[in-house]
Amino acid sequence: MRYIPYQSELQLPAITSLIENDLSEPYSIYTYRYFIHNWPQLCFLAVDGEKDEIVGVVVCKLDKHKEDMRGYIGMLAVAKGYRKRRIGSTLVQMAVEEMKKENADEVVLETEESNQGALALYQNLGFARDKRLSRYYLNGVDAFRLKLRLR
Repeated sequence: MRYIPYQSELQLPAITSLIENDLSEPYSIYTYRYFIHNWPQLCFLAVDGEKDEIVGVVVCKLDKHKEDMRGYIGMLAVAKGYRKRRIGSTLVQMAVEEMKKENADEVVLETEESNQGALALYQNLGFARDKRLSRYYLNGVDAFRLKLRLR
């Protein structure tokens, strides 16, 4: 497995396809571009070296929130056949390390309350449940906001 930073718009179709297969919330192309064009250094890809295929992606941002610099994990997806190999954890760790270099004070994200795999992944990386968000997603499902304090 190779881990690489986002490099060009040519990778966008593979990124959007991977995320759309995994996440219940639909995103427009403008949402992807908002994150990737403003914070390309916070987008990392996992590539199957044998197939030269993108099999994992994390898309993030970092900006001011009140007095803190807040990192935000907007999207994390790993292709079904590649799960349970620590690919998602590695991608998140890469993004968090880059956010630390850019003086992030914390990192937050939301995930469906029923997504036990994501909850376990983030808990193992030190994230804690910050609050429950009632009917957060368009499908009416609740979410948890998770937070990782860096300072």
